[in-house]
Amino acid sequence: MRIVLVGPPGAGKGTQAARLAERLDAPHISTGDIFRENMKNETELGKEAQRYVDAGDLVPDEVTVKMVKDRLAQPDAQEGFLLDGFPRNTAQADELQKVLGDLGQRLDAVLVFEVEDEELIKRLMARGRSDDTEETIRHRQEVYRSETEPLIAHYQDIAVRVDAVGTIDEITDRAMDALADEPDD
Repeated sequence: MRIVLVGPPGAGKGTQAARLAERLDAPHISTGDIFRENMKNETELGKEAQRYVDAGDLVPDEVTVKMVKDRLAQPDAQEGFLLDGFPRNTAQADELQKVLGDLGQRLDAVLVFEVEDEELIKRLMARGRSDDTEETIRHRQEVYRSETEPLIAHYQDIAVRVDAVGTIDEITDRAMDALADEPDD
């Protein structure tokens, strides 16, 4: 299966992506990991991304899309993948559709991890990271709502909602059940 994971910061996407990737025998593809790998290996795209990062700027979509395209073209991603951290907005979703079209693929599902705001704040504050102040967390939630949440409507035909409150195992089981309930085209 080719799956995109969507959810607000603190919803557990990374944790669930790793667990679901193992269950589905598909690679967990994190855009953060792609960036780090390209920069560490000093690929052309990595060098380009590094220039933006060093300047304190966001890496432009065109560079991100090229990195994602390169990663999705690798042999281990041909039969399926779990994409975490991309797309973050509808413009990136359109780019992803073009990338997958070029590869002769399409998305099967978009897993939407749902958690109430107050639970997210509690989770993120418990991490104890210096950048996890309540003000910063609420700002990230606003950015998610304005930038990323529109993806749910964009992908309405393949969006699968998952209650992401409970134990890690319960959430993984819910996600697997939700994917199993999806009709195949």
